Amino acid sequence: MRRREFIKVIAGSAAAWPFVARAQQAELVRRIGVLVNRAADDPDGQARVAALQQALRQLGWSDGRNIRVDIRWGEDNVELERKAAAELVSLAPDIALASGGLSVSALQRLNRALPIVFVAVVDPVGAGLVDSLARPGGNATGFMSFEYSLGGKWVELLKQIAPGLTRVAVLRDADVPSGMFLFGAIQNAAQLRGMEVKPVIIRDAREIERAVAAFARSGNGGLIVTPSASASVYRDLVITLAARHKLPAVYPPYRSVAAGGLMSYAPDLVDQYRRAAEYIDRILKGEKPADLPVQAPTKYELGINLKTARALGLTVPPALIASADEVIE
Repeated sequence: MRRREFIKVIAGSAAAWPFVARAQQAELVRRIGVLVNRAADDPDGQARVAALQQALRQLGWSDGRNIRVDIRWGEDNVELERKAAAELVSLAPDIALASGGLSVSALQRLNRALPIVFVAVVDPVGAGLVDSLARPGGNATGFMSFEYSLGGKWVELLKQIAPGLTRVAVLRDADVPSGMFLFGAIQNAAQLRGMEVKPVIIRDAREIERAVAAFARSGNGGLIVTPSASASVYRDLVITLAARHKLPAVYPPYRSVAAGGLMSYAPDLVDQYRRAAEYIDRILKGEKPADLPVQAPTKYELGINLKTARALGLTVPPALIASADEVIE
């Protein structure tokens, strides 16, 4: 090759380098689909997504630089969750984060190969989302919303704030597989304290109103609301009924206290979103969901509404107030 031709080849190659570099950079952008089981304007949902994005940035993933984050909101509604999942899958993400069992199921129905990191799932084994906690075995892994021993803690908190209780109604969704085991844990803890336990199945608003009113007629009762999509949908109704019938109640979602509920004790889901970022990072770097164990919560939050306590004629022990993460006056 003549010297002049050689120089032209080198010059042409050099001129092409920026285009090659840009093409390679574009290929390195990974797509993350996020399906949140809250409404788009829900403050808790916004805070959790913000925590996820912050944790991703700390791990070197920046939205618009080397990742693209697509967010959809399912509102704990079966149809909305399925529609949102279909939209995300159509975008061909490299990985998905799903909040709640409905979100995970909706994504898995559409794509069993898509890696999924979940948060706030009640019982991933019982729901058929993973094979086991230690070895998930499929395309999903993540973080459970609680362990069954939490049921005993709810009973303990109710007795602390209302020592005279002799009965407790447990509101649960019959479609949640873990509900029976959680009810068993609550029942054992209540019986040790001499309390009668009555299950109340969450079906619709009218049934909830009827069941709670019937339970309240016998007196000395309290409520435990167990976590599920249905419990989230009917949260405000249950808070209203608890106030109407003077029933001390403990709820799983932290926001229930701000909405007027007496007390809540639940995992810190913002923390779970932060921890989920670590699993997303590891999977994007080559690890498989099947090999990453499902983890239990490490942080819990206690909330107390003193205004609601006063309306119920309850005096909250100072030690309980001191241990709370949020106290509403």
